Amino acid sequence: MDASIERLPAFETTTSGWIHLVGVCIEVFGVFIIVAGIVGSTLLCVHWRQQSRPYDEYKIRIGRSLLLGLEVLVAADIVKTIAIELTFTSLGLLAGLVIVRTFLSWTLVLEIEGRWPWSPEIPTEHATRQENTAIP
Repeated sequence: MDASIERLPAFETTTSGWIHLVGVCIEVFGVFIIVAGIVGSTLLCVHWRQQSRPYDEYKIRIGRSLLLGLEVLVAADIVKTIAIELTFTSLGLLAGLVIVRTFLSWTLVLEIEGRWPWSPEIPTEHATRQENTAIP
């Protein structure tokens, strides 16, 4: 019985280390999403020079990659906070990061779609035309 009690701290340390490693991997993946989105959007924008508004499409693609990357980074912060000994300080720090990243996500949605995330979606001209031409 004493041997199992002595092994418990080693298990907690090992598990905490693995969870922290998973959190770091998720963070790296989030940064990769952002960088790949910027590089891919830039490469596509170079090929879109003949379009009438390549900047708008470029801005939308970068915004979408930033949104996805921010969501992944929030998930990484949550996983890493669980790996560390939970204290009010670490939870407060996590809450602050989540609030800042959520605000950034909301402003990116506003920039990309022209509406707040909780606002109803504004029908586009293309969607309205499809509804009008649909056969009942």
